[in-house]
Amino acid sequence: MKFTEKDLLQLSQKGISTEIIYQQIETFTSGIPYVSLEKAAVIGDGILKISAAEEKQLIKRFESLRKGLSLIKFVPASGAASRMFKSLFNFLEAYSPRTETLEDFLSRTNDTDIALFSKHLTEFPFFEILKNRIKGNAASRDQEVYFCVQEMLGEDKLNFGFFPKGLLPFHNYGKKLVTPFEEHLKEGAIYSKVNDTAHLHFTISEQHRELFKEKLVNIKEQVSKTTNTVFNVRFSIQKSSTDTIAVDLNNRPFRDSDGCLVFRPGGHGALIENLNELDADIIFIKNIDNVVVNKHLSEVTDSKKILAGKLLKVQQKVFEYAKMLESRPISEGSINQIRAFLERDMNVRFLDNFDGLDQPSQIKILKNKINRPIRVCGMVKNEGEPGGGPFWIRDSHGNISLQIVESAQVDIENEKQVQLLRNSTHFNPVDLVCGVKDHKGIKFDLLEFVDKKQGFITKKTKDGKALKALELPGLWNGAMAFWNTIFIEVPLITFNPVKTVTDLLKPSHRPG
Repeated sequence: MKFTEKDLLQLSQKGISTEIIYQQIETFTSGIPYVSLEKAAVIGDGILKISAAEEKQLIKRFESLRKGLSLIKFVPASGAASRMFKSLFNFLEAYSPRTETLEDFLSRTNDTDIALFSKHLTEFPFFEILKNRIKGNAASRDQEVYFCVQEMLGEDKLNFGFFPKGLLPFHNYGKKLVTPFEEHLKEGAIYSKVNDTAHLHFTISEQHRELFKEKLVNIKEQVSKTTNTVFNVRFSIQKSSTDTIAVDLNNRPFRDSDGCLVFRPGGHGALIENLNELDADIIFIKNIDNVVVNKHLSEVTDSKKILAGKLLKVQQKVFEYAKMLESRPISEGSINQIRAFLERDMNVRFLDNFDGLDQPSQIKILKNKINRPIRVCGMVKNEGEPGGGPFWIRDSHGNISLQIVESAQVDIENEKQVQLLRNSTHFNPVDLVCGVKDHKGIKFDLLEFVDKKQGFITKKTKDGKALKALELPGLWNGAMAFWNTIFIEVPLITFNPVKTVTDLLKPSHRPG
């Protein structure tokens, strides 16, 4: 393709090179290969189950070392909450209390989400706000439900669908409504604090920047007082340079009615750029909507400390062996010792020809395998919740590694692969503790450890026309594909996402 001057100006403004565009169009043309599942990671083969005694030791290790470390909590928090209210938006379009009863509507549509919402309306954390705002308007229970939904979603009313999840009222502590943003501060005060200061970083969208800043001003003093913590909170925006070009069904650049190239956000995988700009010894990662009420806080934060303790434990040996590999001479026994550690403790796998290589070649491979960022990921038993899972996969070069795989990455036409997918016993709650520095204290360039072949191609529409969009490799999928990985089983209470508004009815979000 040839770019016009208008195209080149557009690319320059976004910080995207023509080379990147060519690469992305080539990806659309050639397609993205499915991952090749080798087997599901299970307890004893890819997933660790920590004993109660070891949990205490790992927490103790973290607590004893944290004062000498820099810690930060990284929270992806961009995007509006509109999908959380999808069923309620549909309800407003499909139901009118003037023409039918709510019971008839539920019978006609079999809408289980609305049935659950209406049945437990008074139990939602924001119900008192809604009740006061519609006071005197509703003449019946059906109207009360309808007017409450109108009040929640109306653009001239509360407009919940516009707000980011992080700033919606999730928890009701009687006289106070608390947002996920505030809950993350409280949580961060427990495990990301050093010398009375907790560091947190939220990735947000530009349209919500001022809302987050305003909320921080309103709550910071009070949360600081109750947690005895000074908060250093920073925000960043997903870079426009990570947007990807859209193409038509013939893989030609898609243009809008003005002839401009159309770009789409690259997905949460683009946040590897934001993560790469953080400089800390340990980075905790957790999604914005995964929070709990106070009564579950200690169990959740202890789990985080266990993951961090495990990271520090293996990292000590990693650094020791990395230094050993740089010394001369190194014995065959030491080479075997380092290899055994990588296989046993770091889930690293070697090709069959490793034993037949000369020592310089073996040392080169060991250096490459050990000098990588480390992620310790919590994994929850699969009880029907959606989400990616832990698997051993084989790449095109025959290398086997431990990865977090989404179902969209698997060829559902391949019965063997589908069966392997079904064998998964755990799923990914996005509960990561990361070590991003080497044995010399130098931060890795995380962009060097991305598998660019693990993105996603999806079909969308714009102005009534079909297009194809490219999502970058997911933050905890392909964006961390070449990290060293440890999976640990964590309690179900650590996974409490709010994907739909009715998730707020779950026990983990109810103080009572």
